[in-house]
Amino acid sequence: MSGGTVASVPEGLLDEGVWFRVEAAGTAAAVRRTAERLATDLAMPEARIAELSIVAAEAAGNLVKHAQQGTMLVRALRTADQAGVELIAIDSGPGIADVEHALGDGHSTAGTLGIGLGAILRQASHWDMHSLPGKGTVLAVQVWAQGTPEPSWAAGLTRPIGGETVSGDAVAIRDLDGRRQLLVSDGLGHGGLAAAASREAVRAFRQAASGPPAAVVEVLHRTLGHTRGAALAVAELDQAAGLVRYAGLGNISGTVFGPDGSRRGMISVPGIAGHQRRQVREYDYPLLPGAIVVMHSDGVVDRWNPTEYPGLLTRSPEVIAGTVLRDAGTRRDDAGVLVARLP
Repeated sequence: MSGGTVASVPEGLLDEGVWFRVEAAGTAAAVRRTAERLATDLAMPEARIAELSIVAAEAAGNLVKHAQQGTMLVRALRTADQAGVELIAIDSGPGIADVEHALGDGHSTAGTLGIGLGAILRQASHWDMHSLPGKGTVLAVQVWAQGTPEPSWAAGLTRPIGGETVSGDAVAIRDLDGRRQLLVSDGLGHGGLAAAASREAVRAFRQAASGPPAAVVEVLHRTLGHTRGAALAVAELDQAAGLVRYAGLGNISGTVFGPDGSRRGMISVPGIAGHQRRQVREYDYPLLPGAIVVMHSDGVVDRWNPTEYPGLLTRSPEVIAGTVLRDAGTRRDDAGVLVARLP
């Protein structure tokens, strides 16, 4: 890669993965088989594949027996020296009133493996969960081949519009020469051509030389000329300066949520990367310790209010992203959300 090497960022962490609507036992079995097949393709040890199988079967089985509108994402995880699988289970209720009790073995016994969330979490390299009665639960579980890599400082999810198998939205992160940067891209339209535009944006983002967000957006604009084009934005979290630097073209939303409950929207200028643009502008916003940055495409509405989710903003980026996608994502458009919090 030009401009240096990407350090300590699992590039595959934000792979799109495979979504399942989990409402029947047959789908739960398909989730388990998909996780096992992905782990085999990643050359994970047989013992870890067996443990992953338990995680997938129990998590999907719980959705079938206990949840409303359950969905599940299965995707690959990769670092420079190992691989794993991530499962994200999302439902819209009824929610768990007593999470601590639910973590005990034997709690989820209605037709599932009967070993409860506690057994799932014992197999996991990393896990996190948020649940509220009446809203539902988001559970994120990572099973790595070996060891326990440090949790990522950012995570994102994309989901295609109903009827499509690929999403025109894409998200990516990189840590290059000390610059921790985020990308959200929304390819024009839907389907394969929109997805191709966003994949090209991700490729160019990962290969671009180190530079501030406005310079990176300029590179992406020049690169996407042969594609349909995309709305996109790049943010940089500068912990030392206490700032988020942000530059965007088109309808990508970015918000800084402060630990004090404050909410600050970030500005993108009108345009289509690859085709139409004004002068790219970069804006700075305060980044207080403990703040999070949320970026998303227009397939996610801005009316989402974190005050309605006590404790959510203290959870992992994966769980926050899953909650936003569940409650603010629309099925009438591709949806993509990316969440970051510096350690």
